[in-house]
Amino acid sequence: MIQTNYIQNHNPFTFNKFHYRTKWIIGLLIGLLLPISLSAQTPSDALMMPSKNICVLFSYDMGSFDRYWEGSYLRENQTIATVDRNTVLPMAAIGILDNLNFYISLPYVRTESSEPNGGRFAGARGFQDIGFAIKYRAIKKELGKGTFSALATTGFSTPFTNYLSDYRPYSIGAGAPEFSIRGIGQYEWQNGLYFRGSVAHLWRGYTEAERDYYYDNGSYYTAWMDVPNAWTYEGVFGKWFLGYSLKLELSYVGLNSTSGDDIRAYNAAQPTNKEKFDRVGLSAQYFFKSIKGLGVVAYHNRVVNGRNTPKLSNTGFGITYQFNVIKKQTEENVTQ
Repeated sequence: MIQTNYIQNHNPFTFNKFHYRTKWIIGLLIGLLLPISLSAQTPSDALMMPSKNICVLFSYDMGSFDRYWEGSYLRENQTIATVDRNTVLPMAAIGILDNLNFYISLPYVRTESSEPNGGRFAGARGFQDIGFAIKYRAIKKELGKGTFSALATTGFSTPFTNYLSDYRPYSIGAGAPEFSIRGIGQYEWQNGLYFRGSVAHLWRGYTEAERDYYYDNGSYYTAWMDVPNAWTYEGVFGKWFLGYSLKLELSYVGLNSTSGDDIRAYNAAQPTNKEKFDRVGLSAQYFFKSIKGLGVVAYHNRVVNGRNTPKLSNTGFGITYQFNVIKKQTEENVTQ
């Protein structure tokens, strides 16, 4: 849980000249947690964990931005310079059946600024949203010179701690529950080359701010803010190398809110803003043949276009380990 005394020394909402200007500039920035692209087994890819197998992932992501879109206008961070966002993500994928997987994740996020205004604005840190997902593979069949797969994923996430969602750009998340449905299709050729596409709809709930009035294309006298729903799109070109030990992917991810308002000049950014972004990325994953089940993953993403969102670049790396639960239990019993 983040501390409530996140603003130190001075109140940024005091209406003297310096603090008003500081509030204006910092309020225009938006600190969204953009989806992190991983090459490990995730709810959005076409890989399936075999029955009675578990894959655990532990990753570290480093993101930063010094420009942001105010509506469709790209601005520089004049007051707080570069905003850094670091995320530690533990996640587990569990093979319930060969065609049915369960996922659970809980990110820990830390945000800070390279020039925190003499200590007046501190960053935030804490556990963000706990997430659950189920992925089902409905089709896997030989088609032409390759294999076609069709999958569907349903997911749900909700804040794990009582963090401040309206503390932009340092907020660690949107602070609202989210339910998602995703459709995934992939075609893989016999030489290891594949293309994957997916589309998802995100239904988002309300988040509570520490104020009882806000403007969202009209006046609202309540602390509860309606976080806009959104569509997300993904396209991936990938290929396996070295006898299916190395996987490289080039990806595109797009997000577009179905409603919301633009960040207004002289007003703080808020969770009701309409978000839109286009992001490209490159990732790699390597599975060690000498250590069965062990793998490493690395990636880099860049937001190339957006609306009410930071021009964020993020780099991450992680380690994965897959094991068979039944085999582990059998080995332990034999040892005993």
